[in-house]
Amino acid sequence: MFSFLASIAALILGYFIYGRVVEKVFGADPSRMTPAISRQDGVDFIPMPDWKVFMIQFLNIAGTGPIFGAIMGAKFGPSCYLWIVLGSIFAGAVHDYFSGMLSIRGNGATYPEIIGKELRCGSRTVIIVFTTILLLMVGAVFVYSPALILGSLTGDGSSGVTLVWVFIILAYYIIATLLPVDKVIGRIYPLFAIALLFMAVAMLACLIVKWPSIPEFWQGLGNRSGSAGVSGQSIFPCLFITVACGAVSGFHATQSPIMARCLKNERMGRPIFFGAMITEGIVALIWAAVSSWFFFDGGMSECGLSGASAPQVVTSVCRHWLGVAGSVLAILGVVAAPVTSGDTALRGARINIAEFLGMPQDKVWKRLAVSIPIFAAVALLLWFNVSNEDGFNIIWRYFGLSNQTLAVFLLGTITVWLARKYPHGWHFLMAGIPAIFMFTVCMTFICVDKTCLGLPAEWTPLFACAWSVLAILQLGIWLVHVRMRKNK
Repeated sequence: MFSFLASIAALILGYFIYGRVVEKVFGADPSRMTPAISRQDGVDFIPMPDWKVFMIQFLNIAGTGPIFGAIMGAKFGPSCYLWIVLGSIFAGAVHDYFSGMLSIRGNGATYPEIIGKELRCGSRTVIIVFTTILLLMVGAVFVYSPALILGSLTGDGSSGVTLVWVFIILAYYIIATLLPVDKVIGRIYPLFAIALLFMAVAMLACLIVKWPSIPEFWQGLGNRSGSAGVSGQSIFPCLFITVACGAVSGFHATQSPIMARCLKNERMGRPIFFGAMITEGIVALIWAAVSSWFFFDGGMSECGLSGASAPQVVTSVCRHWLGVAGSVLAILGVVAAPVTSGDTALRGARINIAEFLGMPQDKVWKRLAVSIPIFAAVALLLWFNVSNEDGFNIIWRYFGLSNQTLAVFLLGTITVWLARKYPHGWHFLMAGIPAIFMFTVCMTFICVDKTCLGLPAEWTPLFACAWSVLAILQLGIWLVHVRMRKNK
């Protein structure tokens, strides 16, 4: 518990200390007019109260990511805490802050627009295709997973009952994607965010009262193999793919521009974008500690289970510790959270495609013209989920890898932007070091994980060194190119 509490304190200090450094380096200007004011259109560009923007941003980036990822990451032992803390402060929060603030400075630019402006060389088109595919996968995953849970809660869990819930959730997605951001998202999301935070606070209180004997840093940072741990998976690179949303996640960069179009003052960028990521990290730490009790301190047997998936851990622990109220919170956590992340993902896909086509979204028919192909693609992915026994796991697996790869692109873009802003300074390292690390993680994972190339795990150090060198060389080429552009 001491390692867990120290990690919580480190995250909070990271917000106040490193968050101010990042804000100063960016140069937030409260006197600048934001696109929420200058481009107000009543659909996507709408000024909203700061507290509401924070709640929506937090729920958009969180979903079940900091819960499910932390639960699976906890099996690696207390090294999970270190990755959540260091990843959230020095990679995830930097990534989220710059993605939101660069969108504001870009007049509400989407993720592909931001990358295309800095990296050029056709990167905008590549990223639009890449991010749209990722967002479609998010939409499909976050239709099917809550539909499965609701099907088991309201019926016998058969495919017929699940399919009914799939259609209901998909219908909601269509409505939420087409309506102005303040009509559905702006009204109900803050309530779901409050519920998600309340569940985390309740879990934290239970941890402090119960004070379980969970693994500490000084007991070793190695993989906790065995029946409750993760056998056959090395901490590097597997932990850094498993725990994404609680540390650094490329998906967040597709969501930050949505709220960047609703922010009234650049001064609020740090509490909303940097702060939401730190808050997500705290939620992830809480669930990592809860899961450590569940897997390593008798929680599994105390809850009457011999094994459990991430959703089962949430529902069983909430019910065991919080009773009926816990069951309600669990439903909100594992059903409402992914639903809300799914519909904003599809909204982001609509905005990306509309920006690429240069099609304003002020008219309903224009939004329909972009949205119909999006939902047709999601329907195909859902059909793959239902018809293939392992369809959900396959889509989730590649979503996780794509998610972290997407983070590499934006961290690289931030590096180039900082190099242009400070041509003779050290500031580019703020994003450059996390970009190199995440590139190495993703490429090494592709090489050694059995779901990808499946090369011998003993070669991991060799792959890590090779990909790190390649990343450093690529970064050097970018910086030389930036300086050449600067001198012209």
